[in-house]
Amino acid sequence: MDGTADYLIIGGGSAGCVLAARLSENPSTRVVLIEAGNDLTRASMAPHVRSRYPGRAYLDPGNIWPDLKAYFGSTPDRQLRRYEQGRLLGGGSSVNAMVANRGAPADYDEWVEAGAPGWSFEEVLPYFRKLERDADFSGPYHGKDGPLPIHRISKERMSSYVRALSDVFAKQGHKPRQDQNGPWEDGVYVGAIAVTDEGQRAPTSVVYLTPDVRARPNLTVLTGHIAERLLLDGKRVIGAEIAPLSGGATHRMLAGNVVVSSGAIHTPTLLMRSGIGPAAQLRQQGIAVVTDLQGVGQNLMEHASTAVSTYLPAAMRLGDLDEHHDHAILRFTSDLPEAPQGDMHAAMIARSAWHSIGQRIGTLFIWLNKPFSRGQLTLTSPDPRAEPLVDFAMLSDPRDLPRLRYGFTVGAMGLLGLMQEGKAGPVFPTSYSARVAAVAGPGLFNTLQRGAFSTMLDMAGPLRPWLVRNVVTLGLDLEKLLGDRDALDDFIRASVGGVWHASGTCRMGRPDDPKAVTDASGRVHGIEGLRICDASLMPSIPRANTNVPVIMMAERIADLIKQGH
Repeated sequence: MDGTADYLIIGGGSAGCVLAARLSENPSTRVVLIEAGNDLTRASMAPHVRSRYPGRAYLDPGNIWPDLKAYFGSTPDRQLRRYEQGRLLGGGSSVNAMVANRGAPADYDEWVEAGAPGWSFEEVLPYFRKLERDADFSGPYHGKDGPLPIHRISKERMSSYVRALSDVFAKQGHKPRQDQNGPWEDGVYVGAIAVTDEGQRAPTSVVYLTPDVRARPNLTVLTGHIAERLLLDGKRVIGAEIAPLSGGATHRMLAGNVVVSSGAIHTPTLLMRSGIGPAAQLRQQGIAVVTDLQGVGQNLMEHASTAVSTYLPAAMRLGDLDEHHDHAILRFTSDLPEAPQGDMHAAMIARSAWHSIGQRIGTLFIWLNKPFSRGQLTLTSPDPRAEPLVDFAMLSDPRDLPRLRYGFTVGAMGLLGLMQEGKAGPVFPTSYSARVAAVAGPGLFNTLQRGAFSTMLDMAGPLRPWLVRNVVTLGLDLEKLLGDRDALDDFIRASVGGVWHASGTCRMGRPDDPKAVTDASGRVHGIEGLRICDASLMPSIPRANTNVPVIMMAERIADLIKQGH
């Protein structure tokens, strides 16, 4: 353990695996990758992780940070709720929903305007193409030779519910489109997902850290270990203190260059524990201040979400329980005059949970593709195993609630249209609440409870709306919500959730920008020998699931590091 490296990469998530693979291409460069969670190879991947149905991978407590919680909304009575973030090699790419979209070109041009030159869409498009092997589309937007395979579900495999709902949206004026990663337009798209040709998960720990890459003598991958703090010589980072996650002796790993890729929650936490961050907050925890960087832990972003669901008759249910659940999406623009195009997203979920109740429920999972609200995270302890206080402060910007309300209404109209055609049952508001998460848990009682309620749903007939209203929504009625704006706003405020897209907490920007933490190549302002490469760099959140943008960023920063070396 005590040793030296040219590059020490802390965090083996979506970005860290890419960096390790690319930087170790130079055989004279020694690269060490540190990951807190377990290793993940194609051979060692558990069936529920390997499956292209992701509904159990991110619920496995062995795959996530079990004590990580967050505040989501901004109401006075809000409560901390679990926030699932991957803790195994491959990070989010090993537990997420595998959705592979990029966002709008304007998202990346916006980064340039925020003080990060080199990140315009024209400049990042070659890296989007470099990372992917698109099985369905070619042309100037797409790559054919990259490590990450991208597919779309065929019409034959698509659920009857999603096909019927797509038709309803088309009748309501939402145009069918072909390529989610092509020209940026509103419409209904078949979703792009990152799965192998055999239909299995394709995490970066597998597609970038291939057996040949892992066999390189200049690459060391050390799992089950965390970086407790960075080692500094004055204002230069010279390595890190590394220890087993489960506890044990701490060792020093020295490095000429350190790259922190621990994600938007744990990257700023590590910096603050090491004396890099808001000075007042560090002193409050008894941490000596190395550099007063006010932006560390600030600018926290997430895609605020809500949902509306419907009961699915047997003919509309997803037959293949190993199939991906997110078959198509609706991209649309809210009625806020200043909103950018495609600021709303609705995922058509063919199976709302892994269990028998989820198989009977189709959902529209709706989120703000471009939120204006910003939150922050705060260090709670210098203890390297203590989680920070995470506050997304969703809907704190007054422009966000009306847009999420608009999105909920668009989704409700789509599902009500499906019900009116006789293809679905009652429509009702839903959320990923603590109660819903508890029902999805293991155990004999939960299994019996789910089975009994599934049978009741199927046999209820004309009593089904009453059953949904009194057992599922606990009295919430969709018709009343749609007719009472204040009541709908109250529901959205109380139940708003995220999409597991935390970002922005070490944002790129100019050195004279007090909110910026790094320059446009991820180098931390005021500190030598330290870079960041993960979603925390994002000045603003793209209109996309963040995994593919993060892989793109790692590809580009790997090139910048090589050029600088």
